[in-house]
Amino acid sequence: MFFHSWVVGGLGPEWAWLSRYGWMGVDLFFVLSGFLIGQQVLLPLSRGERLRFGDFYLRRAFRILPAYWVVLAIYVLVPGWSELPGLEPLWKFVLMVVNLGNDYGNPAFSHAWSLCVEEHFYLVFPLLAWWLTRRRAAWKVLSLAAFVVLGGIALRAGVWLHDTAAEAAGAPQRNWFIEDLYYPTWNRLDGLLCGVLLATMKVFRPAWWSRLQLRANAVLLAGIAVMALALWLFRARSGLLGNAIGWPVLSAGLALLVFAGAGTRSVIGRWHVPGAAWLAGISYSLYLVHKAVFKLVQVHLGESIAGWGVLQVAVYGAAALLVAALLHYTVERPFLRLRGRMLAPRGATGTQVAERA
Repeated sequence: MFFHSWVVGGLGPEWAWLSRYGWMGVDLFFVLSGFLIGQQVLLPLSRGERLRFGDFYLRRAFRILPAYWVVLAIYVLVPGWSELPGLEPLWKFVLMVVNLGNDYGNPAFSHAWSLCVEEHFYLVFPLLAWWLTRRRAAWKVLSLAAFVVLGGIALRAGVWLHDTAAEAAGAPQRNWFIEDLYYPTWNRLDGLLCGVLLATMKVFRPAWWSRLQLRANAVLLAGIAVMALALWLFRARSGLLGNAIGWPVLSAGLALLVFAGAGTRSVIGRWHVPGAAWLAGISYSLYLVHKAVFKLVQVHLGESIAGWGVLQVAVYGAAALLVAALLHYTVERPFLRLRGRMLAPRGATGTQVAERA
C-alpha cells in the first residue's frame, strides 16, 4: 500500500526504500492467491468429486465484483476522487483487460491491473486443474510448471531486448516496462504457479507437507536466502536480469515464506499479530481505494501534516483503513452473506478452505 505513496510524492526520505522494493507485495499476493484458490479447486478433485464450475465462478463474482464496480463507478462519476488524471476506457475495466495493451499515460486506477491477472487466473485454472486430474500424473504438473517458468523467462527477455532496441533506435517514448513487461498476465504467472504448487503438495502429497513442516524454520531460512537473491537480481527493477529470471526466483522465495507461515512450527507461524484477521478481512477494499484516499488526504490535509514523520504516515494509513472498512462493511459483507445464502443449500464448492476468500 505504501509503495503507492508515490502518487502524493512519497512520505519522506525514510520511506524511500519502498519505492525500490515495496512493489514486491503484489507478488506475495499472487503466491497467496495461488495457494488458497488452488486448495479450493484441488480439494474436491482429490476426493474424486465433481468440480462445480458454476459455484466456483459465482463465488468469485460475489467476492470480487460488487466492491470493484462501486469503486469503478466512483472513478467514472466523481473526477475529484481520482488519484491521477486520465483513465483507461471503461470497457477495459468492465472486461478486466486493463492490464493488456495498457496506455500508462492514463494511470488512474491503474492498480486494477493485478486484479485483472487474478481474474484471468480464476477463469483458466479450474479448467486446467480438472484436465490435469482426470488422469493424474506428476510429470504433467512438472512439465507444465517448467513450461511456465522457462517460457516466461524467454518471453520477458525477448520483450526486454526488443523494447530496449526500439527505444535506442528512436521509437516514441513510452513506459514500455510497465505496459509490456510488468502488467500483462502472461508475464506474471510465476507467483500464481508457486502458490498452486504449494496447494498441490498439501492436497495430493500431505505426507510430504507434514514432513517438511517439521523443518519449517529451515524452510523459512531458505526463503529468506532466496529473497535476498531476488533483491539482488532486482537491484535494477527494470533491468534484464531481474525481468528475465528475477520473477521465478522472487516467487519461489515468497512461496517458501508462505509455507513456513502456513503451519505452527516456524517462528513466523507461531506469531500472533493482534488485528491481523480484521486487516485481512478489509484488505481487498483497502487495495481498491488506498491510492485515491492518499490523494484526497494530500489535497485536504497535505500541507498541515507535512513534516510530521511517522504521524504523517499514520494519517494517510488511517484514512485509507477508514474508507476501506466503510466499503467492506457496506458492500463486501452484504454480498458475501448473500453468496452464502445462495450457495450453502447447493453444497458450495465441497471445501471450507479459505471460506471468506
